[in-house]
Amino acid sequence: MLDRLFAPFVDSILSATPANAQSILDVGCGAGAVSLALAERNPSAYVTGVDISEPLVTAARGRAAAQNLRNVTFELGDAQRQPLPMANFDAIVSRFGVMFFDDPVEAFANLHRAATPQATLAAIAWRAPSENPFMTTAERAAGPLLPELPARRPTGPGQFGFADATYVEEILAQSHWQNVAITPIDVPCRMPAADLEVYYTRMGALASLLPALEPERRAQVLAALRDAFANFIEDDGEVHIVAACWMIQATA
Repeated sequence: MLDRLFAPFVDSILSATPANAQSILDVGCGAGAVSLALAERNPSAYVTGVDISEPLVTAARGRAAAQNLRNVTFELGDAQRQPLPMANFDAIVSRFGVMFFDDPVEAFANLHRAATPQATLAAIAWRAPSENPFMTTAERAAGPLLPELPARRPTGPGQFGFADATYVEEILAQSHWQNVAITPIDVPCRMPAADLEVYYTRMGALASLLPALEPERRAQVLAALRDAFANFIEDDGEVHIVAACWMIQATA
């Protein structure tokens, strides 16, 4: 579902990654959409995707096998802490995978050690919550009914942990990345309206609370969510949003 919604960002990552990169690391690869696209674009390159979610890594491996892509591998692990091969990757990419580190300086220093001297970094992260109303609709709709819903922390770790560009610049400088460029991008995204319930019941802090609610209270929350998200459904039966993000680029 998320790969369908965020499909336009695959082209954003491909455009920001040198076509001749031979060893590429995809941080927070999820179900593998970006890794697979990079491997398909350049059969002579070797792509490594890493993610902390075992179900997503399993799904990514299955997709690679189904596409018969032999130049991509997926590893279960935490890119902040796990040892990565030193000076190995000439491109490091991430689509919404770098905002969740509990120590981002440590994480980007680890990535820097794994980068070759000529390596490039291209990562996409969300801008401010106020610029992404779709992404905060669930908590705003459910909040009055769920006072126990935890508040977001401005600098994460979390979805909007990299919303402050100055904060991101400081992280990259402290972890030895150079030539940092942080550019706003606004990307139209869409998904079938039928995917909405999966989105708002399975994503974020709300998803961890819903299963434990008594049936009547859960029904009230779901009704409030359906009403709130109906505003994003267009006449074609699809949800249309504009994702307000940063394209974060640097060199090793």
